[in-house]
Amino acid sequence: MAGQTIQDRLLAARHSLAGQGLAKSVCKATTEELIGPKKKHLDYLIHCTNEPNVSIPQLANLLIERSQNASWVVVFKSLITVHHLMCYGNERFTQYLASSNSSFQLSNFLDKSSLQGPVGVRSGYDMSPFIRRYSKYLNEKALSYRTVAFDFCKVKRSKEDGVLRTMNSEKLLKTLPVLQSQLDALLEFDCSAADLTNGVINMAFMLLFRDLIRLFAGYNDSIINLLEKYFDMNKKQCRDALDLYKKFLIRMDRVGEFLKVAENVGIDKGEIPDLTKAPSSLLDALEQHLASIEGKKSAANTPTQATSTHRTDVKTGVSALSSTSSSFGTIAQQADGVEESLKQAVLAEEEAVLNQYKAKVNSPVNGTIASVNNPFLVSSEPIVDLFSCPAPATQTSTKASDDLLQLSNPFADMFSTPMTGSQTNATNDMSTPLANNWMKSNQSCPAPTATGASDSGNKKVLTGDLDSSLASLAENLTINKVTQPPPVQWNSPKNTPKPGNGQPGMGWSPQPMAATTGANYRPMGQGMMSNPSPFVSTYGPMGVQPSCIGGSAVGGGNLGMTAPSSTQSSQPQPVLDPFGL
Repeated sequence: MAGQTIQDRLLAARHSLAGQGLAKSVCKATTEELIGPKKKHLDYLIHCTNEPNVSIPQLANLLIERSQNASWVVVFKSLITVHHLMCYGNERFTQYLASSNSSFQLSNFLDKSSLQGPVGVRSGYDMSPFIRRYSKYLNEKALSYRTVAFDFCKVKRSKEDGVLRTMNSEKLLKTLPVLQSQLDALLEFDCSAADLTNGVINMAFMLLFRDLIRLFAGYNDSIINLLEKYFDMNKKQCRDALDLYKKFLIRMDRVGEFLKVAENVGIDKGEIPDLTKAPSSLLDALEQHLASIEGKKSAANTPTQATSTHRTDVKTGVSALSSTSSSFGTIAQQADGVEESLKQAVLAEEEAVLNQYKAKVNSPVNGTIASVNNPFLVSSEPIVDLFSCPAPATQTSTKASDDLLQLSNPFADMFSTPMTGSQTNATNDMSTPLANNWMKSNQSCPAPTATGASDSGNKKVLTGDLDSSLASLAENLTINKVTQPPPVQWNSPKNTPKPGNGQPGMGWSPQPMAATTGANYRPMGQGMMSNPSPFVSTYGPMGVQPSCIGGSAVGGGNLGMTAPSSTQSSQPQPVLDPFGL
């Protein structure tokens, strides 16, 4: 366990490949290396608790999952990380642990993998009891927050506006048992200087020492508040208050033992507060006052004298406890000041790095590079207009190499370049409509022309704006309206009125169908071809449609038939019956 194991490295690499940065940081903070979690990993996790886009439940569940590991080092370091986040992280982390049903189920934890460690180092079997006690304290710390809705280690402490010092009697009697339970769980860690043999348990002890200073400072303030209100309580409240004070005296002795261990492991004496006990006469005064309330007679003095004596003893005891409260409060404030100074130093360092980055970005050289590489950066160069016409050039280069670096608008050059004679003829040919059976000849059906192209009085079609240019094109592209011939009326035998004065079935009999064989058989198309056909059937290229024929459209004509000449079109044409009747 001298360093990170291969399993630690593989697990971190797997989280890196999966893009799970939070899981990777948790894995880095809880490796099997026999040292406490590194500060850089803890600082990153503290930063994550302050980020609104980081899932606090996910972070807590990752740490709880790591506490289920078989290695005592991983489990101990996961508990230390949770404790560190509860002390220095955002309060949202503690709120989640208090509100969720998840807790550390380590009451039966035992690591038998390493029964005997190196010389001078305790084995996993020896560290397992401390892991069980430590997890119990963290569970009790979260439970206390759930009960009173604040952290005893972070509550405001002062004589004038302290939370526990100014609390009313009824609420104080309900809050003190919760504070005592958390303090009991901390004192049950019960380690000696001989047990602190590695960096993991040493870091856990330092976090517990920090909590002890703040917890007992609030505990002492609560007892002072209780003693000041003792003579104004009823009989039941006095009985409960006396019981709480007796428990306070027992815990004060245990706190003294914990502070001795802290002094033996090398903590500076200036960081260890002075513990001043109240005189024993204070307990006697409280018991005698309760006896007088319950109706028990006292042979010492009259009730008035006894009450005056008791109040004097309480004031003496409160004065002694106030010195203890002052000592613990000073140490706690110094620790808070050190933590605040470290926090300000970190913030100043981050601000310096940010200012350095801003200066680097805003520098002339780097600013130019950034503007070139950033496609989303707004450029000061004018935007190229695809529909604008460039200014006429005085001299046009004829060499192709001169146009290699030309940055002019290719679309504007296309519109502004004059058309040659061949291009004009090609355009006119394309504008001429193709002949088809449903249109007139070129003389009677002229090609559509754009009025905007021929009318010089119209406004400019192509402008600098794309929308206005398209609107102008749509407005000016109108087809010249010419007089259209009336449509051809087809006469069908079905539509021919029958004799019989319009009465169906009167004076009309169906005609028998002519036989298709015999001498008198005449095909249906011979009526249409009674006169020699003036048309020349030529097969043109594929896709060419038939043209207009003699001013009347003939459906079903052969493809590729050309229009007749002017002399042929002037001859009268017989009326054609498509049915040959």
